[in-house]
Amino acid sequence: MAEELKGKRVAVLATDGVEQVELTEPVKALKAAGAQVEVVSPKEGRLQGYKHDQKGDVITVDRMLEQARPQDYEALVLPGGVMNPDTLRTIPAAVAFVKHFVDTKKPIAAICHGPWTLINAGGVKGKKMTSWPSLEADLRNAGANWVDAPVVVDMGLVTSRKPDDLGQFCSKMIEEFREGQHDHRHPQAAE
Repeated sequence: MAEELKGKRVAVLATDGVEQVELTEPVKALKAAGAQVEVVSPKEGRLQGYKHDQKGDVITVDRMLEQARPQDYEALVLPGGVMNPDTLRTIPAAVAFVKHFVDTKKPIAAICHGPWTLINAGGVKGKKMTSWPSLEADLRNAGANWVDAPVVVDMGLVTSRKPDDLGQFCSKMIEEFREGQHDHRHPQAAE
């Protein structure tokens, strides 16, 4: 189990306002599975985590977004918190970073409000997914098939609703990251 993701590099894209546990728990699970994980941020040094609407711990940034090359990573994690993805989706370099994973069909795991950035990167149309309930209309309007479930997997895209779903989210994230790139074809089209 500890070597499932050995040799895989995973980016966790976040900034101030990230829901702390939605960053720290996936990072812990990925490292336990042997992945090399880097917190990538447009903010240098440290970012402010939150526990719901209260300030939490500061989180060390491993690599500045402007120095990160998405092609150097095999997978991407997009944690939630309201401020974090709302800020990221307004930063062209952050959207471009996410778009690389969408375009190259690398696995992505997004929880809570994390899918907001995926909308701006063109990564939700035709996808079955979930999120924090307030994103339902945004995701449906962007072409996603939104469902209310603890975890949803669609061709390498893993989504969950909230911190209470982290156990299932982390398990499916590791499974999809182990599998790697997906061709995004429907099974019938592959025959």
